[in-house]
Amino acid sequence: MAVLDLTKEGSVYIVTMTDLEHSNTFTAKVFEQHHDVLNEIGASTDNCAVLLTSNDSKSWSQGINLEWLQAQPKGYDPQFKALMDAFLLRWALLDCPTVGCLNGHTFAGGAILASALDFRIMREDRGWFCFSEVDVKVPLTHTMHEVVDLLPNPRALKDLLLTGKKIGGREAAELGIVDRAYPQETLFEKSMELAQMLAGKDRSTYGTIKRRMRRRLEAVNDA
Repeated sequence: MAVLDLTKEGSVYIVTMTDLEHSNTFTAKVFEQHHDVLNEIGASTDNCAVLLTSNDSKSWSQGINLEWLQAQPKGYDPQFKALMDAFLLRWALLDCPTVGCLNGHTFAGGAILASALDFRIMREDRGWFCFSEVDVKVPLTHTMHEVVDLLPNPRALKDLLLTGKKIGGREAAELGIVDRAYPQETLFEKSMELAQMLAGKDRSTYGTIKRRMRRRLEAVNDA
């Protein structure tokens, strides 16, 4: 079953997560579909931007599908963590601008994915941003920590990671965890405006600057 939809408006690729039944949670098959979409985007060298959103007004992504993971054979966890690390690195090091349109709950692995993107635009009036790993007893891998360390407010990040607290869009914007927060009526429009502006940047130059800004992740990727 397809859990992603890829469309293009001008120079902006719109990647929509469509697994409403499972709150856009992650499984090995979901990671495969993300890689397929990123392969298609990466096949072109034209200037572009990517907007990652959801068609579920309740959930942008609630992270790992724990029910699915618990049903896997004993000893599968390390393999799954490696798959998730590769998935996060792929998004974090994509050679073009990425914007998250966070139109619903962004929890756990979903919050880590959002952290991997260049910019995050969140709905201000509904939905939570939360690193719930401390409460669900799923510690982050080294790669996941490097990804969340991309967020610009270390003090707020420490609080979020160690308490598992939920914050709404307004607070997330005030703390710098997201770049902007807008009401639902204008959220997608404002996210697209940013993506369209970024799509005009020279892809090679943007990608080089981004990789150098994220050189610690580059080192993880090369290891």
